[in-house]
Amino acid sequence: MQRHLFILTGASRGMGLAMAKQLLAHENRLLCISRHPEPSLASLATQKDCPLEQWAIDLTQSESAAARLKIWLDSLAPQQFLSVTLINNAGTIPTIAPLSASEPAELARALRVGLEAPMLLTAVFLGATNQWTAQRRVLNISSGLGRRPMASQAAYCAAKAGMDHFTRCLALDEARLANGARVCSLAPGVIDTDMQLQLRSADAAGFPDQAGFEQLKAAGQLSSAGDAAKRVLDWLARPDFGQQAVADVRDAA
Repeated sequence: MQRHLFILTGASRGMGLAMAKQLLAHENRLLCISRHPEPSLASLATQKDCPLEQWAIDLTQSESAAARLKIWLDSLAPQQFLSVTLINNAGTIPTIAPLSASEPAELARALRVGLEAPMLLTAVFLGATNQWTAQRRVLNISSGLGRRPMASQAAYCAAKAGMDHFTRCLALDEARLANGARVCSLAPGVIDTDMQLQLRSADAAGFPDQAGFEQLKAAGQLSSAGDAAKRVLDWLARPDFGQQAVADVRDAA
């Protein structure tokens, strides 16, 4: 039986977990890469009789994660799959503070998880599947903060801006190939997740935009993780996916 294959990072909570559940509900084959396995995914995979693997990996160790992914992809039989998709969803916000008050270790972690790991995983993914005939796609989960600056958010904004721009470069690379991958760096909108709670709970004295995030919650303007996941996966399924290297789900017609 041929299936669609998805590789998803950051699948243990928030929108990533919601995407994983929706992908399994449609009987896809799924590899999840997260710091911790999620038992509910294993239960759903059993119920749906879907092949599921969950790797417990800290993406700050991006080189070892990429090496493991290459070995795994090389072990697969490409003819099993109708399509193969990498979704780089994992990200992290360090302590919210001006750059001058930030800890170097936290900054390094945010950049490794949010930018270095997606680049390394994407490089390995594309190299390992270069000769596959199945449609190949890379979806990078970006943010509006990659496209506008915000005080006390230097590391997160920089990681997402870097993700957007490496996706633009990647799109140019892949456009030159006969079976080039379709790629997009997609902002998913404002979602009611632990990350939003972190932003609302920040010290307003060091985070000028804190009140704005409180207002978004109070006004009911946050999407649920499930709704956001559906919009993202609907975008991924569009026939014109990849025509825009950088996009926002809120721009959907």
